[in-house]
Amino acid sequence: MPALSNARLTDLLGVPLPILQAPMAGATTPAMAIGAARAGGLGALACALFTPDQARSAAQAFRAAIDAPLNLNFFCHATPAADPVGALAWRAKLARYYVEAGLDPAQAPPDAGRAPFDDAFCALVEALRPEVVSFHFGLPDDHLVARVKAAGCKILSSATTVAEAQWLEAHGADAIIAMGAEAGGHRATFLPQFADHLVHGLDMAAQPGLFALLPQVVDAVTVPVIAAGGIADPRGVAAALALGACGVQVGTAYLFTPEAQVPAAHRAGLEDARDDNTMLTDVFTGRPARAVVNRLMLEMGPLGSQVPPFPTAGGAIAPLRRGGESRDFVNAWAGQSARLAPRTLDSHDLTRWLAGAT
Repeated sequence: MPALSNARLTDLLGVPLPILQAPMAGATTPAMAIGAARAGGLGALACALFTPDQARSAAQAFRAAIDAPLNLNFFCHATPAADPVGALAWRAKLARYYVEAGLDPAQAPPDAGRAPFDDAFCALVEALRPEVVSFHFGLPDDHLVARVKAAGCKILSSATTVAEAQWLEAHGADAIIAMGAEAGGHRATFLPQFADHLVHGLDMAAQPGLFALLPQVVDAVTVPVIAAGGIADPRGVAAALALGACGVQVGTAYLFTPEAQVPAAHRAGLEDARDDNTMLTDVFTGRPARAVVNRLMLEMGPLGSQVPPFPTAGGAIAPLRRGGESRDFVNAWAGQSARLAPRTLDSHDLTRWLAGAT
């Protein structure tokens, strides 16, 4: 793809290379973001599992290490109403696993975490003024978008359909991440395609792959488009650029870097990931996400019934993870191209390699 096309994105973001390190809640670290930024890409910090103070500390660590653009990423889901009956039904479905593990199924589970973008996080953005703020699951309320823009931040968000991409452009996104079904982790889906059905069902079955979705999004919007999903080596980058993307966002490949913070069972799952053993599942959090198949997914899903809404389902799963050592219950997020990712590169060298700069 001509360099001028890439420049639409690199000029917008203020980075030399059109490579975005994906923000992956719980796995990305300041060290990962610093390495990607030093290589010339856009480093990102995932804030969905952070408190505002934790997000501030991570951003300050990045700023202390390097003078480069930073992407702070937030979820913007709606917090579900309390549903004690649904929560009890979910715990009842999990009771046999608790008993097997020697745990008390009647004990109240911990909080599931994953806070949505709100006034407190927006105030943090206004104080830190990151160059980029990205969102998952659409965009926050208009007044919050306006405040982020007034702070001088460029706004990115992910789309899994053309309709979502058009909605994002109309509501203020400066660039759009076209997220294909191949991508690891949570689907960015926020506009139900089939209004009378849960997103977990028909919408997930209909989600297009990246190379079907990408050129259609490029044709449908005027802002730069970033490709995400199934890209783990320079061939995937080149293919995405050939289809009109101005850059790529890569996630799973960065999970193999030494800077990644993933539990032992997740790392083991990544090593075993193949083209045919990841699935979309909602049993870990209540929202569909791609992970390496394990026992819980096979026995309870992969798309389960009576799963509480996101993110509340995760609290009841947490005690079963045994500190991240049990593969049966760890959500080993991974994309379909995990096997293509190198195993010996740090985040700096991976970014350069993806861009063909080494």
